[in-house]
Amino acid sequence: MSDDDEDLVVSLPTDSTGPTALGRIRDVLGAIRLIWTELTAGVGAWGSLKPLIAGALAAIPFLFLGQHFNRQHQKGFDWMLLQLPLVLTLILWPVLWAWSIFDAYRVAMIAVSEAENRRRVLEFVN
Repeated sequence: MSDDDEDLVVSLPTDSTGPTALGRIRDVLGAIRLIWTELTAGVGAWGSLKPLIAGALAAIPFLFLGQHFNRQHQKGFDWMLLQLPLVLTLILWPVLWAWSIFDAYRVAMIAVSEAENRRRVLEFVN
């Protein structure tokens, strides 16, 4: 090292014409896309709404529509049959009903995350 301090100057070429309308539109659209991705956690509108819809459908008593919404028809049918003797107990039926809401939400979240993971892997491979 020498005693003389050297200054490093970086100069970037400036565009005398300024930003174009197309460049501004591209920047605005990029910002909107980034905000949308952050709001929906990167899974899109349907991916962020699907678990909420499944949970809301499962909250309808006696029908187990959340399981049918998640295409788990056998589980929904089985739980519908299981609730018949549980209705007589009045204690265990609300437990099954609450569990169905949680299960519908959980299964929808897993389906969304698996679909997003597949999309990212395919994007990475290509």
